[in-house]
Amino acid sequence: MNLPLSSAATLLGLPFSGPAATLTGYQIDSRHVRPGDLFIAFPGESADGHDFVEAAFRAGAAAALVQRDLPASSGPLLRVPDTLAALQTLAAAARRQWGKTVVGITGSAGKTSTKESVAALLAATLPTSKTTGNFNNHIGLPLSLLRVAGSSEVAVLEMGMNHQGEIARLCEIASPQIGLVTNVGYAHIENFSSIDGIAAAKRELIESLPSSGVAILNADDPRVSSFASFTRARSESFGTSPSARTRASNISYSLDSARFEIDGQPFESKVPGRIGVLNISAGVAVARLWGVPLRQLSEAAHSIELPRMRTERLSHNGITIWNDCYNSNPDAAKAMLDLLRDTAPGRRIAVLGEMRELGHWAGTLHAELGSYAVESGVSVLLGIRGAARFTVESARKAGLSARAACFFEDPASAGDALKSIAAPGDTILFKGSRGTRVELALERFLA
Repeated sequence: MNLPLSSAATLLGLPFSGPAATLTGYQIDSRHVRPGDLFIAFPGESADGHDFVEAAFRAGAAAALVQRDLPASSGPLLRVPDTLAALQTLAAAARRQWGKTVVGITGSAGKTSTKESVAALLAATLPTSKTTGNFNNHIGLPLSLLRVAGSSEVAVLEMGMNHQGEIARLCEIASPQIGLVTNVGYAHIENFSSIDGIAAAKRELIESLPSSGVAILNADDPRVSSFASFTRARSESFGTSPSARTRASNISYSLDSARFEIDGQPFESKVPGRIGVLNISAGVAVARLWGVPLRQLSEAAHSIELPRMRTERLSHNGITIWNDCYNSNPDAAKAMLDLLRDTAPGRRIAVLGEMRELGHWAGTLHAELGSYAVESGVSVLLGIRGAARFTVESARKAGLSARAACFFEDPASAGDALKSIAAPGDTILFKGSRGTRVELALERFLA
């Protein structure tokens, strides 16, 4: 959203007598600043944004939002007590001024892929903005709001959390009229006493909706379905369950796609497996609120592609590779094992990195993943780092030999070992939490 600099100052309750500039962008990294941007300086332990204010002005920043005096500044400053609080205040005020529809999306797994599908289907008929990448937290969501194009009729915003109350705060900023929940699982369980606590945290999105709003709930997840009784808003549902209002049926999978029907209309997803089916059915559930015909949505769905390292398919020397290294949690990992099971015609190999932020649940959940992998038809499993050793141990107990289930502390070593294991016709899944760096195993394998 473009804001006059004077208006931004007024929204923050600041006096202003500076230049008649217009803010055309918002950045927290001086290396990404372009002319017209507002640079937001966050203090930090390793780097303080205030030290880069001058670099931002040299790059063309129209102004800087700061929380301490910078007497030698070469550009206009908006001085506030707390730059994070000011960023959130500015985003909330800009959202109110914009006044159009916000779709909030949360869930333990699949937030980003669902966001991409919802935005793509809405964009078939409406000017649509969306969260870039996974800017979904207390900093990323305000930035995403401020970056919404003023001409957009709808903004599709991802909402993440790892503690109770965080989604409620994001909803205070974004004021979503439509809330969509993909699932409830064990992601970030280290910060909760049980999965019921995670469910309550995800439910904050649905509880925030106005009576005129709409809750879009995954009918295949019993915890999510129960959220309908916690909101004044109207409830709609999606999924493969017979109870789903937007129901995917007659489903078939191939290496290249997933095919299914919604109310008799054929759909095809370039994202294969059940992931692609749920992503698109969620998007259809949202888009049909605007009365978009299913035929038009079917045409738009066929073009949806996900960002790199998210269900990304590669080929190498006759071997099919699924690169899903961006992040991981137990539910997301199982979903990718389902995809491997449903699409791989030959031998299935899983390279599974440690899943972080599981706390005292780590051993149990990693072990469950190992047995699930074997049940899904994985014949070779490589575990990488930390608690992934429990995944390997469990896979051995479930029937894999010591040669077929191996543990590595270093992802590069796993990639080297894979070179002597994989053969043409195999399909390999690479999956792990961001800090595990499973992509290094993939890079070494391809080298």
